[in-house]
This record gives sequence, structure tokens and C-alpha cells, in this order.
Amino acid sequence: MRLIDINEKHPLKHINYFLNSQHEYIMTALYPGYFVSFEGIDGAGKSTHIPAFSQLMRELHPSLEVVETREPGGTSLGEKLRSLLLDVPMNLETEALLMFAARREHIAQVIEPALLAGKIVISDRFTDASFAYQGGGRGLNLDKLNALERWVQGREDGVLLQPNLTILFDLPGVVAQERRSKVRAPDKFEKMDLAFFEKVRQEYLRRAKEDPQRFHVVDATQTPEVIWQDLQSLNISMP
Repeated sequence: MRLIDINEKHPLKHINYFLNSQHEYIMTALYPGYFVSFEGIDGAGKSTHIPAFSQLMRELHPSLEVVETREPGGTSLGEKLRSLLLDVPMNLETEALLMFAARREHIAQVIEPALLAGKIVISDRFTDASFAYQGGGRGLNLDKLNALERWVQGREDGVLLQPNLTILFDLPGVVAQERRSKVRAPDKFEKMDLAFFEKVRQEYLRRAKEDPQRFHVVDATQTPEVIWQDLQSLNISMP
């Protein structure tokens, strides 16, 4: 069992630190609420478990509101950008800028207000996906992504908004490819080849290694029942 103890916090008073790819210590803000992101390559199975995990949080913490959201998307503007990002071919840097534009709106309109109000936010993807897909998969310079991350998620006091917990569904690209072919019509990312998804996976794992206190890595080759037992074992102690 992994115990995550969350004491009472003020967003400006308490911070966490992690060492980024540039070997810089970055301060991350801790809010009165709690922020969980689900990550993984397409076909890893993360989205299947989000509704049940959200319901579990409601049952374990009945006094707290759970906000379930997704990226790209989560707002009216974000959903419009999502349709462009998933289906329209575009320059790589344009793609990254639109991803972070959607994220900035998502943070401003949904995530940060909910966290400041003490709510639990559960998001299907966040910034790790941009590093994995635009950085690892498509090869965008990570320095550019680091700059966008600081600009979009940074606060005036210098701290960075990041999830308290990121649940990464890790799966070999070939297995994910087999799963994707059985369930839905692919978007432009899902049409990418196996080499692309292996690079995406490796960038996810690099991010997890870089910030192990934030990440919980799930072996997504296991059955849904075993994975659900793993998620249930995450004993999240709220304020």
C-alpha cells in the first residue's frame, strides 16, 4: 500500500521540490485541494479506470467535491482546440503552443479554482503528456517544453502547479497498438507507428524517474481487476 499523507496546506506557504531535466530544483505548489492526473500511451487503459477512481474518491471523501476533467479540453475553448489538435495536421511547435494554450485556459477556469476551493481534481492527462507526445514522440526540444510549462503553470511567487499524484499506466507500445485497433477509430496520434509510441513511453518513464514522489507507475499489462486493486490500495489521506 502506498500512503500519501496530505496535511492542511496553504497554497503560498507549503511547497514541494523536484529536480527537472535541466538539473534545476523546481518548487511545486500545494493547494487546499488535491490534484490527480492519469497518464499513459493511447491504449494503456487509463481512461477505463478514471470514472471508477473518481467514484471511489467520492465514497472515501464524501464531504469533498470531485471534479473530473480531461486534456486537451476541460473547457469550452479547450474542447474546440482538442478537435483541432487530435485531427488536424500542423507544425510541431504550433501543436505544442495550442496544447499549452488549452492547458492555460483549463488551469485558469477549472483546475486552480477547484484546488483553491479544496476540491479533488482528477484529470485524464496533464503536462506530462505534452513532454511524452510532443517531446518524446515528435522530438520537440525539451527546453521549449520546460519554458512553456513554467510560463503556463508558474505562479507569480515562482512555484509551479503540478498534480499531487500522477498515475502512469505503463505498457509496451506493441500491446497498446493491439488494444487500440479493437476499440475505436484512431485520431492522428493513434495513427502513429510503433516507434513513435515507444519514444512516448520512454519519455513518460523518464518523467516518472525524475519525480518519483509524484508518480505511481501501474503495470498496465495486468488484468483490469488487478489494476483496480492497485488503484484501490492508494490510500490518499485528505486534509
